[in-house]
Amino acid sequence: MITTDRMAAVDANAAALGVPRKQLMESSGNAIAREVRAVAEPGATVPLVCGRGNNGGDALVAARFLDEYDVAVALLGRPETIRTDIARENWEALEAAEIPAETVTDSRDFDLTRPDGDDPDVIVDAMLGSGVSGGLREPERTAAAAINASDAPVVAVDVPSGIDADTGEPTGGSESTADGGEAVAVNADRVVTFHDEKPGLASLDAEVTVADIGIPAAAERFTGPGDLLGLDRDPDSHKGDNGEVLIVGGGPYTGAPTLSALAALRAGADLVRVACPESVASEVQGFSPNLIVRALPGDRVGPAHVDRVASLAAGVDTVVLGPGFGGGDGTEAFVRGFLTAYAGRAVVDADALRIVPDVDTDADLICTPHQGELVGMGGETASDPTERTQLVREFAAEVGHTLLVKGAVDVIADGDDVRLNRTGNPGMTVGGTGDVLAGTVGALAAVTEPFRAAAVGAYVVGRAGDAAAEANGSGLVATDLPDRLPEAMRNE
Repeated sequence: MITTDRMAAVDANAAALGVPRKQLMESSGNAIAREVRAVAEPGATVPLVCGRGNNGGDALVAARFLDEYDVAVALLGRPETIRTDIARENWEALEAAEIPAETVTDSRDFDLTRPDGDDPDVIVDAMLGSGVSGGLREPERTAAAAINASDAPVVAVDVPSGIDADTGEPTGGSESTADGGEAVAVNADRVVTFHDEKPGLASLDAEVTVADIGIPAAAERFTGPGDLLGLDRDPDSHKGDNGEVLIVGGGPYTGAPTLSALAALRAGADLVRVACPESVASEVQGFSPNLIVRALPGDRVGPAHVDRVASLAAGVDTVVLGPGFGGGDGTEAFVRGFLTAYAGRAVVDADALRIVPDVDTDADLICTPHQGELVGMGGETASDPTERTQLVREFAAEVGHTLLVKGAVDVIADGDDVRLNRTGNPGMTVGGTGDVLAGTVGALAAVTEPFRAAAVGAYVVGRAGDAAAEANGSGLVATDLPDRLPEAMRNE
């Protein structure tokens, strides 16, 4: 089972792995043709009602595979408004192959009846795929009504037009159209969907076929540029809408909390505050005027600071706990006291990690250990990649939080899902890169759910590290990374 958003990410990751989108469309079209053959014998009349996106493009391919049928393609809209290059290429291929095709620019011209006045034998609905919101508009609305009025069996491509693939409900809900009519959705008899079943299809009164179109398992298992989809800022957002992050750290070290804070800003957080001992507060502030520093009395973070930090944390989206703490009983007592009372979202790193398995907290935690710190938390590791992945998954389920275990291949797990990340390079073993990662994940966790934040954080920090290594070779240092994060977060 795969959601619409995740499917879009997997599709983009497949392209990044070298699987051409055009090849996937060819496979999808072939799968549609197989479904038509399962419904009707050669010679049957098959109108394919196509939208101007890739859903329609899949059906344009299917028309070429159905040469033993009496096919006719209806494109809803002008050919020059087809939205993707590969769909446009397949429209042009139909013309070159002299397959009957017409454009529908006026819904009043849409007609499914055969010249003899009878209904067609099979109708293919390829108007709109998954990821569409709002009720059907013209000419799709009129086409959907005509499809539903026909006695012909209907084969829908990916999801019936007008149905939300994640919920199975009409995309328009109870909304009415501009002319006062009710929202319409195609009532399909069969659905051919791709790669994996979508959650909403199970609630439909339709036979569902899941077609393997050649997307490799690695596109789903490994992070990639597709995982960045949907993280763009809302153009109407205001200060604070894109996340407020509190970094709690420092004392023995000043660089660690500063790197985390700068990374959080470069990863998209609107506001980043640093709570650190007063002994280092001015030094942290001196790194950048973009940081908001809140001094804590003394030279180490300890149990006396729990209430103050809890007050600061109450107004933010994510807390990053641990960069630059150092060890010591007082630090451990602070972490234990803070997490016991805290019920928000937090990234836990460095010396704060070993407290997590034993603390009773309602907080939603993302833990970012390297393999040694994982063992210190009570987890296990292994040299075999498959065994290591399974051990991380089991330990994530045991502690009840998301884990991002750093390594040559990062393992991200929350007990249910597992993702692997291959970006990054040996130069990133230099001190401070883990602090950059913690701050990056903190910023992402302010705007998306923890597992995705951890996976995307690992991907983009590794990507930034690869860019830094290309520029600086073995001279890479942690301060090279934050300024490269914005470019690393582009889904290109």
